[in-house]
Amino acid sequence: MNISEVSRRSGLAASTLRFYDEKGLIQSIGRHAQQRVFGEEVLDRLALIALGRAAGFSLQEIGTMLQADGARPRVDRGMLRAKADELDRNIRQLKAVRDGLRHAAECPESSHLDCPVFRRLMQAASVGEFAALPAMVARRD
Repeated sequence: MNISEVSRRSGLAASTLRFYDEKGLIQSIGRHAQQRVFGEEVLDRLALIALGRAAGFSLQEIGTMLQADGARPRVDRGMLRAKADELDRNIRQLKAVRDGLRHAAECPESSHLDCPVFRRLMQAASVGEFAALPAMVARRD
């Protein structure tokens, strides 16, 4: 199928497909009328790339996982576990930030700067101690 058909079926711009081809994430199987031609399997690879991007993998990491010894990509399960652990940390941090924002929105103090919870959040943010945010928000003194 030509690049226009792949673009239509995948929802990706032709320029993105050309970029992925140049980076080795997908491979065209030839050209027809000066357009790249791809096999049907490219749609599965594009779906894997989209899934990897949604999970937060870089294109380089995705490229490493898609380097196949045969026709099938090999997915490093260790990389998947590490990314899942990273996502868990991010989720905990985002929940703490969310809880802090909700607290600040409902805080009875006349100024947020008078609120001990808000002060702890500011301090953590100023020194990049985001891992400590969940415990800081949980303390309401």
